[in-house]
Formats: sequence, C-alpha cells, structure tokens
Amino acid sequence: MTFPREGYDLLYSETEEELRSAVRALLADRCAPPAVLARAESGRPHDPALWHTLAAEIGTAGLLVPEKFGGQGAGHREAAVVLEELGRAVAPVPYLTSAVLAAEILLGCDPAGSAHTAALLRELASGRQVCVPAVPLTLAPGAPLPAAVRDTGGGQLTGTVTSVADAVAADVLLVLADTGLYAVPVAAVTLTPLVPLDLTRPLATVTLDGAAGTRLADPATARAAVAGALLSGAGLLAGEQLGIAEWCLTETVAYVRGRHQFNRPVGSFQALKHRLARLWLDVASARAAARAAADALATGAPDAPLTVAVAQAYCSGVAVRAAEECVQLHGGIGMTWEHPAHLYLKRAKADSLALGTAGHHRALVADFAELPAP
Repeated sequence: MTFPREGYDLLYSETEEELRSAVRALLADRCAPPAVLARAESGRPHDPALWHTLAAEIGTAGLLVPEKFGGQGAGHREAAVVLEELGRAVAPVPYLTSAVLAAEILLGCDPAGSAHTAALLRELASGRQVCVPAVPLTLAPGAPLPAAVRDTGGGQLTGTVTSVADAVAADVLLVLADTGLYAVPVAAVTLTPLVPLDLTRPLATVTLDGAAGTRLADPATARAAVAGALLSGAGLLAGEQLGIAEWCLTETVAYVRGRHQFNRPVGSFQALKHRLARLWLDVASARAAARAAADALATGAPDAPLTVAVAQAYCSGVAVRAAEECVQLHGGIGMTWEHPAHLYLKRAKADSLALGTAGHHRALVADFAELPAP
C-alpha cells in the first residue's frame, strides 16, 4: 500500500460550485423538511418527480458515466458535491445506490464489450431507470462478498438478500450470483419492506425464486466490479455525512443565537460556545477527509483505499456527533417529531453502518499501515 501522496486538491472548482448551486436550489424548492417529514410519515419516502428532475434534467445520475455511454463524463468529485447537498436535505432519492454503486458496478463489467450492459448504463445515466445492487447496505469494502444467490440453470436465480437499500424504488436489480452478475427486473422478485431506522432510505429483503436474469459478467469480473463499487460508495458516502454534519452545525448555531434565556442568547453561554467550537473543528476536519477521498477516487490514486478508509473512519462519527448535538442544543423542540433534527440523527446513525462501520474502516487503516492488532 502506498501511503498518502502530497498535493490533494481539496478546493471546490467553479464547476463544482455551480453544480452545488443547482442541486441546492432544487432541494430548497422541492425537498424542504416538512415535505420530507410528510413523505416519511406516508411510508413511501421516494419522490419520483424530484428524482426525475435531479437525475435527468440536471443530469446528476450520469456524473460517473462516460459520455460515450450517455453520461456526463464528470467524476467522483462532482458526485461527492451532489451527495453533500443530498445529505444537507436528507433527500429521499436513490442517488447513492443507483448513480454511484450501480453505475460503478456496470462500468466495471466492460460495457464496451456488452450491448446489454451498455444499454442498461445508458438508461441509468439518463434517469429513465433506477438500477440498484442487490447487496446488503452494510456490506463494506474489503469484506467477503455474499454468496446468497445461486443460478439453478439458464439464468434462473434463487436466494434471499437482506437489507437492500432503495429496492422499492428500483426498476432493475443487479444480483451477484455464483455464476456471475445478473440484471433482474424488480417485477421478477419478491420485495419484503423492512422497518428502517432511516425513514428516508427504505430497506427491503429481496427474495428470488427462479427469477430470470440477464448475465452481465462472469464471476471474477462481477466480484471485482462489486468490490470497486463498494470502495467508491464508501468514499462518496463521506460526502453525504459531511453534508449532514454541516446542516446540523448551521442550524444549531442559528438556533442558539436566537433562543434567549436569562435575557441573553443561549449561544453566548461559554459552555455552549465550547461545544460548538469543537463541533466546527470536527466538521472542518471531516470536510478535508471527505474531499481527499473524492479526489483520490477521481484521480485513481494508488492510496485511494487508505484515503477512503480514513474518511469513513472519521466522517461517520462526526455526522453522528453533529446530529446528536443538534438534537440536544435545540432543547425541547429538538425532541419533537415536527422538527427535522431526528431525520438527520437517523440518517447519520444509519450511514454509520452503511458500507462498513467506523471500526471496520479503522481496521483497514491498521492493515494498510501494517499495524498489528492488540
């Protein structure tokens, strides 16, 4: 393992800032906290109209997809900016699962050599179809890949995969079986919704009972593609965690400035100043870690696995701490269902388990650094 190089580009480019402005304006108009709460209460959090605008009209679904396959030909830095804004809004859209994980898997399956893979990638990049990997959301980079699905012959797949994120919003599932990777229409499987902690990112159990799938890759290629997608997903998830933390810090500072007690703003009390100052430092460090991971993925740096592990090991905890401080420092209103703070706490907690826990990523850092376990 090569250790971190010098010269990370942590600054946002003009193009990235323009993309951020477009996504933030859309979410401010169409994904305000009351709307997210209402959809969460309904049990159907996904907003197809919002996803169409975000994915197709703004073009974010194809940021990681080359132009020859109908995408924008951008990269991980731009996708990380989108995820930061989605984290700020706890937006109920399948961006991480479809535009990041599924796109990376399809790109790893040689779309230039497969007409079906290329066509599916074009549909994904255009926003016309939502494609979701049928793997547990908790599956981490560097962990053994599951062998829950087997091919009983002729592409007839049988097995059960639990905790699949956004399956209820998908049109196509990417299923890793013993004989390779298959594209399976959602209509061919049985989805059993689960009760998730994060109401904005639904989970389901996927049951395949002789479901017919189209083979996209052989077993070795499929497993390598899934492993690469998990690495990219974990690195870009740090951007979402950064967005959560930034929203929580901004909203908490605004609240304690305006909330008065003993005829003075509660934010003027020294104890609260210290807590918020520490949180600001945490968020600033998380921004550096998340940007470093996105830059390493975008440039194909050899130390990308280490940089991603560092980002996840750090940003995961910062997002949870920021959300906890947001709830606590908002006092009584922070504990109510009507205030959106609980949505951020739940997303932060769920993200701390997604694509590997902080403990898993710390173990990876130790392995890369050849540090023996105690």
